[in-house]
Amino acid sequence: MSAEPRHAAAPAPLTLSPEVAEALDSGAPVVALESTLLAHGLPRPDNRAAADEVEAAVRAGGAVPATIAVLDGVPHVGLTAAQVDRVCEDPDLAKLGVRDLPVAAALGLSGATTVSSTALLAAAAGIGVFATGGLGGVHRQSAETFDESADLTALSRTSLAVVCAGVKSILDVPATLERMESLSITVVGYGTTTFPGFYVADSGATLDWSVDTPEQAAAVLAARRELTPGAVVVANPLPADQQLDPALHDRVIAGALAAAESAGVRGKAVTPFVLDHLHRESAGATLEVNVRLVLRNAELAGRIAAALAGAAR
Repeated sequence: MSAEPRHAAAPAPLTLSPEVAEALDSGAPVVALESTLLAHGLPRPDNRAAADEVEAAVRAGGAVPATIAVLDGVPHVGLTAAQVDRVCEDPDLAKLGVRDLPVAAALGLSGATTVSSTALLAAAAGIGVFATGGLGGVHRQSAETFDESADLTALSRTSLAVVCAGVKSILDVPATLERMESLSITVVGYGTTTFPGFYVADSGATLDWSVDTPEQAAAVLAARRELTPGAVVVANPLPADQQLDPALHDRVIAGALAAAESAGVRGKAVTPFVLDHLHRESAGATLEVNVRLVLRNAELAGRIAAALAGAAR
């Protein structure tokens, strides 16, 4: 099975932690992790504990974790404990997508990376697997607002596997899947042809393809790399007994979207606003499920990265 060349040297503006650099140089498995989840997706101080738990889950899957953030204009792939503290504690940390990276680099600014920018920086470093909670996508009422996450375009150009629990519940799931098809993003369910709904196991949408093992997921990514650039999305649903109660899910999502509309929240501010509303209105239940699904995705990503590294040797 073929794979992209192993890491030789990071681009000059990119700083790798010693552990990540050593792993990439030796061909050991590495999993990229975004930092927006820590800075903007989880409340303080829960975010700091979650950061350690997610990295531990990657290690349990057999890989080295590489949390990514931009600090003082420099993209860091792999963070020290002090740098993780900084990401989790700074309330003014920016949210950086791909379009924002040049500004942060030029002006020496700091920020947490989204799915799109994490994927870009991970691929630049030579990392082939990325774990997150849920992807961005096409927002509801997009016909009027044209609101679509840059995640999708970035993934259409980036050759790595992304393990997620579907797309965020606030989105238009069928429209997002249509856009992923148009952008030729490969989507497979992990052990299922049901597309997960982030907090719930079933979004109501189905998939054409599924894989049953980390080795199969790694093989799909290797085959994709042979054909054309672009991501493989591995949609990993929560077990039904670990999901958010579907009735509670529908009720709090409707309330959160209505609150965002009433408050006039737009653009990239919608997701953190809605997540905070969900946490409060569900009495913390959405936070527990969010952390649970990220941990499951991180461990599976570690196993896929280990399979990918093993096949490349």
